Amino acid sequence: MLHRRDILLAAAAVTPLSAPRAQRAWPGGPIRLIVSFPPGGSVDLVARSLQAPLQRILGVPVVVENRTGASGAIGTGAVVRSAPDGLTFLVVSDVHAALPALIPDLPFDSRRDLAPVMLVGTAPMLLCAHRTRPWRTMQDMMAAAKAQPERITCGTSGNGTLAHLVMEMMQQVGEFRTTHVPYRGGAPLVQAVMAGEIDLCIASAAPIGGMVRDGTLRPLVQTGGARSTLLPDLPTAREVGLAGIDANAWWCVLAPAAVPPAILDTFHAALVEALAPQEMRARMLATLGIEVVASSRAEFGTFVNAEFDTWTRVIRERNIRAD
Repeated sequence: MLHRRDILLAAAAVTPLSAPRAQRAWPGGPIRLIVSFPPGGSVDLVARSLQAPLQRILGVPVVVENRTGASGAIGTGAVVRSAPDGLTFLVVSDVHAALPALIPDLPFDSRRDLAPVMLVGTAPMLLCAHRTRPWRTMQDMMAAAKAQPERITCGTSGNGTLAHLVMEMMQQVGEFRTTHVPYRGGAPLVQAVMAGEIDLCIASAAPIGGMVRDGTLRPLVQTGGARSTLLPDLPTAREVGLAGIDANAWWCVLAPAAVPPAILDTFHAALVEALAPQEMRARMLATLGIEVVASSRAEFGTFVNAEFDTWTRVIRERNIRAD
């Protein structure tokens, strides 16, 4: 005979989202969203955008908890080790796909130990110059970098982040060299840019969009395959002669692998509902530069496996390490 809890879990996958409010089999307590980067960065901002609507939909407190360090491995490890009760989820960015190659001796298997829940959204990255620097176009900067290799500094939110990897690819294709300056997350990168510590930075619009709008940063190129709706006049890397560059930043939600599929389906449905309103999508685009995707679990699984393969290859070819 089925136990009552089994019946409730099975029902959760097919009943409306109002069911968790009335039935306390799940969620039976507060839900934690573990963020693997510091407060103020893009991952943190995505999690906090989801916090209030998820609380309303699921009828329980949703707590955002920052667990930072080791290129996201600290927060990821905390989720892997958590109880598979559907009360702890990981909110992380594209660095998740690079982590196994960056830190080969991780105490967990990123593919095996975590279940894909949703690809929340994507955004092109912007390579920008500080307003006090002389380059007006990508071609200007590349010419200067070729004339004096490694003299120009370029900041990212960390070693092995997608921004770092894409910048490495652009330098290889364009045959120019800058000096990489890694920071420990988007917020420290923003502080460095505001202080004028670095010549260039590459990041999604989430942490740096405000500085692009106020003129602190001058965008030179965007890394996606198509021009961003936020910056339709800014050329893509391909358009400035950097063939083969087509990479977007992305944000996602994962769970411990042993969480029951019925719970994952119900939480996924709550995420879909949270991201559905047009005002939510418009706000994420305007404030974070993120185009909401709200993928299915299966779609995200296929996507993230391809990302693992792509960025593992880039990291190994260029011998990149986390620190």
